[in-house]
Amino acid sequence: MIETISNRQLQIIEAAGKILTASGVSGLTIKNLAKEMKFSESAIYRHFTSKEEIVVALLEYLASNMDERYKNVITPDQTPEDKFTNLFQNQFLFFKNNPHFVVAVFSDGLMEESQRINEIILKIMSVKMKHLMPIILEGQKKKIFTNFISSDDLIHIVMGTFRLQMFKWRVSNFQFDITLHGDKMIQSVLKLIKTK
Repeated sequence: MIETISNRQLQIIEAAGKILTASGVSGLTIKNLAKEMKFSESAIYRHFTSKEEIVVALLEYLASNMDERYKNVITPDQTPEDKFTNLFQNQFLFFKNNPHFVVAVFSDGLMEESQRINEIILKIMSVKMKHLMPIILEGQKKKIFTNFISSDDLIHIVMGTFRLQMFKWRVSNFQFDITLHGDKMIQSVLKLIKTK
């Protein structure tokens, strides 16, 4: 996924995330980053060549981190409902503790910024699908989840629902508890996709 990232690069990524959260994409400049970290601009440039490279590293880190977390939170002995619940609860808790990643994924202007950034946002979505698809398929095979809707369509419905939830949290400036709202959303989605 991501080549090893140094502690200093991780600190820069986290500082960039804070600036993105407070000031949006336009506020994320090397000058503001240097000020936030109490570094010289040249010290930032020793680790990253551009603002784009910092955002790319932040999103790459998120993709890699998600992949690892999902591997650890889902075990073969869990039911499809438990796997589904654990996957999304884990994500909501992670974003609650690291809202700057939500800002990075849902910032207006970030998507148009570069093809590389768009590709990594797609990569993040594919990591989510890689872990969610087997859960949906297992649930359908065991007749726990509906077979009236294809697994591909179910994935899009589920991911779209959760993306909208994260987007609402982002545009509300994180004004509500995403884990509480997230749990409610998980239960609602499960009611919709489970066989009666």
